[in-house]
Amino acid sequence: MAEEVASAGRLERLAFPIGTSLTKRILAVNLVPLLVLAGSLFFLDSYRRQLLDERFKLARIEAQITAEALAGATIERQNALLVQIGKEQRMRLRMYDSAGVLTADSFDLAPPSFTFDDPVAEPFIEDFARWTDAAVNTLVGAPSPPRYVEPAETQADLWPELARVRQQGLSQIELRRAPDGTPVINAAAPVGVNGASLLTTRNASDITAAVRAARSSLMTIILLALVVSTILSLYLASTIIDPLRRLVLSTQRVRQGRERDVEVPRMDTRGDEIGLLARAVSDMTATLRHRIDAVETFAADVAHEIKNPLASLRSATESLAKVTDPDLRAQLIDVAAHDVRRIDRLVSEISEASRIDAEMSRATFERVDLADLFANVVTRKESRHETRDCVIEVVRGSGPTEVMGVPIRLERVAENLLDNAISFSPPAGRIVVNVSRFDERVQASVCDEGPGIPEDAREKVFRRFNSHRPEGEDFGNHSGLGLAIGRTIAEAHDGALFVDDPDAEGSSESLGGACVVLDLPAA
Repeated sequence: MAEEVASAGRLERLAFPIGTSLTKRILAVNLVPLLVLAGSLFFLDSYRRQLLDERFKLARIEAQITAEALAGATIERQNALLVQIGKEQRMRLRMYDSAGVLTADSFDLAPPSFTFDDPVAEPFIEDFARWTDAAVNTLVGAPSPPRYVEPAETQADLWPELARVRQQGLSQIELRRAPDGTPVINAAAPVGVNGASLLTTRNASDITAAVRAARSSLMTIILLALVVSTILSLYLASTIIDPLRRLVLSTQRVRQGRERDVEVPRMDTRGDEIGLLARAVSDMTATLRHRIDAVETFAADVAHEIKNPLASLRSATESLAKVTDPDLRAQLIDVAAHDVRRIDRLVSEISEASRIDAEMSRATFERVDLADLFANVVTRKESRHETRDCVIEVVRGSGPTEVMGVPIRLERVAENLLDNAISFSPPAGRIVVNVSRFDERVQASVCDEGPGIPEDAREKVFRRFNSHRPEGEDFGNHSGLGLAIGRTIAEAHDGALFVDDPDAEGSSESLGGACVVLDLPAA
């Protein structure tokens, strides 16, 4: 168990810095996944690259098909095709002869089918979009294509892609960026076998628009989820932390002891772990208060009970020095000896009463036959001649009489009950111990032929230092803790110790005296 607690503590220290509040932890647990999701914005570069690759293939195919259509056509037909294709595909098409001289330009033959946007004239939202594009490209390490700049001359070799086509005879693709940052795709292809070549130019602004739209949608979803998650996290934190703070404040006030009637909130309406904790703390506080009150009362009673024999002992010892009469001195010595024995008995009983709770909390229960236990205690008392010639009968009822408990402590209860019955019984009186099973309980009743216990005193006899003793008994022979100790042991076994009516006793006859019942759960 200790290893599990230590392991949990190490994990907690690794997960969060020491001293981090629960609110921060809850926010972190709920927001970290969203921040990880926000990282997917950077992976849109792969989406952009995929669109560009597809557009490269399309541009190469368009250039090759257009070059084949232009090969062998008349000048008029070539010009018509350049205008038509440029208008329909929103491209700029340029023809060069075998010497690399520009022979036809769709933008010269007809109005331009597209124009580059001027970033200076665009609104701020477009500037922000370009800044975002640049930041993402920098973070993901995306290559930056060169700017698209029209050469000052019209020679074919001023375009690197056309120069390669003229040298290799294979179609070429080149990527550049427009002034507004959108991609510009140039595709060059050979036309026929005479060394002529074709250059197509397309401003693929739709790719940038698609990436920006995807990024905008994803950011909107992430921001919305972030806001909702934050609100829910704060709500969850408030439902956990606020009650815990109330509990902390209450327990601090209880610890300081400045207010006697501090009420620890029970939170009865909450059925979760916080409610269980609140009720457990409330019950624990009530139990502690009860025990503190019991300790204070017990301490006052102890002081009062010991003070009397100490005063008597002091008086006897002070008088010894002044008394010369041998008989009186012997009487004073007897008084002192009696007071010493009384103090010793009180100290022993008080010591046992104070450690019962602690011992019972650590004790291991075992199966005990309550009828056999009482029979053994009776046998020991009879062998030591401690019964005052009383006849003690142990009657076993129907059913098993086994309980779970600590044998030595249950024996102490049995001895205390029998001692009280013997004390209050007339000489050679009759005492009946009836041990029976009732449903899931086992009851042992000890009944005598004494004067009985008045109904209004049936709870008082279980108080510590109870002073009600049999007539004629020497003062100080009993501490008044026997029944109190017996009830404490019974309650530690989830049982009870109480005074019952003699007529309610399980035997067929009533002895007319007191009847004390030990009630315990059956094993």
